[in-house]
Amino acid sequence: MVFHIIVNAARMGEKLIDRVLKAFARHGAECVVHRTDHKGHAAETAAELTEGDAPCAVVVMGGDGTLHEVLNGIKHFENSSMGLIPCGTGNDFAVAAGIPKNIEEAVKIIACGTPAKIDYIQLADGLKSLNAVGMGIDVDVLKKAYSGGSAGKGKYLTSLIYCLKHFESYNFTVEYEGKREKHYGLIAALGNGRQIGGGIKLFPEARLDDGYMDLLIVDYISKFKMITAFIKLMLGKINAIKEVTALRVKSAAFYPEKPCAIQAEGEIYEGRTLDAHIVEGGLNFYLPERAKAAKSDR
Repeated sequence: MVFHIIVNAARMGEKLIDRVLKAFARHGAECVVHRTDHKGHAAETAAELTEGDAPCAVVVMGGDGTLHEVLNGIKHFENSSMGLIPCGTGNDFAVAAGIPKNIEEAVKIIACGTPAKIDYIQLADGLKSLNAVGMGIDVDVLKKAYSGGSAGKGKYLTSLIYCLKHFESYNFTVEYEGKREKHYGLIAALGNGRQIGGGIKLFPEARLDDGYMDLLIVDYISKFKMITAFIKLMLGKINAIKEVTALRVKSAAFYPEKPCAIQAEGEIYEGRTLDAHIVEGGLNFYLPERAKAAKSDR
């Protein structure tokens, strides 16, 4: 098996790429590096690699954004497998998958392992999400984080604190499992992974292979109660907040009163409807053995 590594060389650097190649070589694995140089290039590369009927192993060397691009580029999921070497800022999906940041350990999972089947989120308009997709304050947090000059995970936390103070709730309707509800809220999101923004635990009990999405709605919270709610959020106890609706669903659609953007793995999309369903076991992904063992025990 040849492993095709897709990497944004401008952000990763040649020294880091060389470390990855040497790690694969120590396991006797053959690799080909595909360096991207513009937005959308990772998706284009993944599409070219997976357009035929032959098995193809695509390895993402990067963060959630690159992972999202590659997922949306894959043509034939039945013949393709994905692996991840976490080198991004947030690495939120890596946390859910149990993939370590250590390069040698992450490479070993791929070079010495076999892929397991996990779920992904499919939007009605064709967009796919591996970790989480949502609308509301999470989009504002990302926009604020991207507009600043700071780097690292801290930018997401500071942006969240700012947005909690300034975000205005809005009206939307949600349909799921034959139900239709109206809400006036801060956020509406669907999770396959457990967190966004480098550690904001919106879906603390989500699993990658349970055949469900975790639906989260946070209705209006007064400024007086915001501090308590924020603490519970950061402790992974968001379900304990009275204003939170959290449940597992196969499909869900959200219709805001006013047009708004959505985000998927930190990528912002304007003019899309958050209408999605789970694709159970639709993706072959290299997971740590302990993660696959946990799956087999259920």
